[in-house]
Amino acid sequence: MTRKSKKERIFSALEVANICGVVNQTAINWIKNDYLKAFTTPGGQYRVYAEDLMEFLRSRGMKIPDELRELLNGSEFKKSILIVDDDTQFNNMLTDYLSKKLEDMDILQAFDGFQAGRIISERKPRVIILDVDLPGVDGHKLCKTIKGDENLENPCVIAVTGLDDTRVEAALLKAGADKFFPKPFEFEEILECITEQAANK
Repeated sequence: MTRKSKKERIFSALEVANICGVVNQTAINWIKNDYLKAFTTPGGQYRVYAEDLMEFLRSRGMKIPDELRELLNGSEFKKSILIVDDDTQFNNMLTDYLSKKLEDMDILQAFDGFQAGRIISERKPRVIILDVDLPGVDGHKLCKTIKGDENLENPCVIAVTGLDDTRVEAALLKAGADKFFPKPFEFEEILECITEQAANK
């Protein structure tokens, strides 16, 4: 992933320690033991990118502290789009397309409902492209839950499905979806919708 150094939040070892509720030496040990990815300044001080700190916490099964969420609020971390679709090929193709067209956005992926829930909670994406036909998931209920969660700040939900049925579309829009696309569709249509919807949020 290309670093966006002008906007991305960077933490010192001490800030990492304070955020995680440990002493400074513990954070330094994490870095020295290659548990936590970091780089060194010309002055010999450790620095950690926000995304690397988040990945470290996830990999260790550690809770994401509220302070970290607050520090990242309004930063590049928040400017993201989440694609939720269990079709790996479709998900990867759409991710690749949007990554090239929307370089200022972070394109995230989820392939099941569990991944989607975790990423939505942690990253609060501005736009969620949601396949409502995920196995074992009630897409209509998930859409309604997302739109009804005040902590998510009303993200734009674009519902997609292999069912081209006006009744399905009506039900999803009633559940809170901002837009509906039956598969297959042109990626340019999604891009135009994202641009339009994001501008109105």
